[in-house]
Amino acid sequence: MHRNSTIVSTKQKRIAALAKQSPEMAFTSLAYLMDLDWLKEAYRRTRKDGAVGVDGVTADEYEQDLETNLQSLLDRAKSGTYKAPPVRRVHILKGGSGTETRPLGIPTLEDKILQRAVVMLLEPVYEQDFLDCSYGFRPRRSAHDALKSFRDRSMNCRPKGGWVLEVDIRKFFDNLDHHHLRQFLRLRVRDGVLLRLIDKWLKAGVMERGNISYPDSGTPQGGVISPMLSNVFLHYVLDLWFESEVKPRLKSHAYLIRFADDFVVGFRDERDAHRVMEVLPKRFGRYGLTRHPTKTKLVRFRPPSTKTKDRKETDNRPGTINLLGFTHYWAVSRRGYWVVKLKTAKDRFSRAVRSIDRWCNHHRHLPISEQQQKLNQKLRGHDAYYGVTGNSGALSRFHREVERRWRKWLNRRNQLRSLKWKKFCAILQRYPLAPARAVRSKFRHAANP
Repeated sequence: MHRNSTIVSTKQKRIAALAKQSPEMAFTSLAYLMDLDWLKEAYRRTRKDGAVGVDGVTADEYEQDLETNLQSLLDRAKSGTYKAPPVRRVHILKGGSGTETRPLGIPTLEDKILQRAVVMLLEPVYEQDFLDCSYGFRPRRSAHDALKSFRDRSMNCRPKGGWVLEVDIRKFFDNLDHHHLRQFLRLRVRDGVLLRLIDKWLKAGVMERGNISYPDSGTPQGGVISPMLSNVFLHYVLDLWFESEVKPRLKSHAYLIRFADDFVVGFRDERDAHRVMEVLPKRFGRYGLTRHPTKTKLVRFRPPSTKTKDRKETDNRPGTINLLGFTHYWAVSRRGYWVVKLKTAKDRFSRAVRSIDRWCNHHRHLPISEQQQKLNQKLRGHDAYYGVTGNSGALSRFHREVERRWRKWLNRRNQLRSLKWKKFCAILQRYPLAPARAVRSKFRHAANP
């Protein structure tokens, strides 16, 4: 292990032990632990190949005098003279419509380093407080852990099944209320240096097309501090509220699974589901949040009965749940039991295909060997996330679509000659694309009720 990693890990363990020992205590002194070794480790954990911020400084340029630059950053952070630069904003496509976009912030490299250093101080504190229902942007937790938890809990509701409230918070990262966030932070952290830095990041401007604006709500998207702040906010607004106030008032079992601002709530009893669905907007409204009007729905999620299966009545068919890019649905396993299976959600599938199509268009004049190498990287990345057991059909369809898009744009390289299928097959034989592969087997659908 790297020397700086060992030093940081030792300090973090001390913070975590104290936070666990005193769950009601607010830390008044944490920044003193942030020294030059701490910033060196923060720099090591920071991505170096990302887009540059408003200052245009690259990692290679920053490394030319790394120790001096980090010492200067440390001095400015602790003395209060550090100025958070504006975040450069770009827009990326969101969802399956092809028109709606999501704003993405690109901080400067120095800002990323300092944000990482602060997260490394806050993480051991809040990891003692965050509940098991929270999975997003936490150490040793992933989207696949959240998916597995939802599948397991849904399976435990057999044979009658249950109800699932599927919720998406509308523009959460843009509408997060700064006043309430500061109040939540001060429940656990009262270190002036850290609070001052966080406040500067919240107030930092956004540069878009040369113009700077200063939003009065939201978190600095693109920065590593943003997921931490969003988890703190929703820990108090949603997770703790559901665990301590909602569940004790329900008649039957219920559970919450949240990944960042996407979450589902499962119920055994329909009346409990409707009660929570009615009170949730009031709870959100108190903290300046609203539910997405089209992505929030209550679904009857249970195994189909034989009667329903024969009649194929639309009203009685089991619903499906979209969570973290997957559609969850009931199906029969190889052993003949009703189980929850996963397949790639339609909007995510369409978005991935469009992304491949754009890439093949923009890079069709590269050498075929380079195109093959890059496409294989994209295919392996796709399979690393969507390659769960039971999703082989969607994986195979995606790989076929990649082949079609590749042939389409290779055919445009020369307008005078058509790339016949036989010739393209010869190209595939020489430059094969990676085969579809399920790389995650923990979603096995072999469960005996």
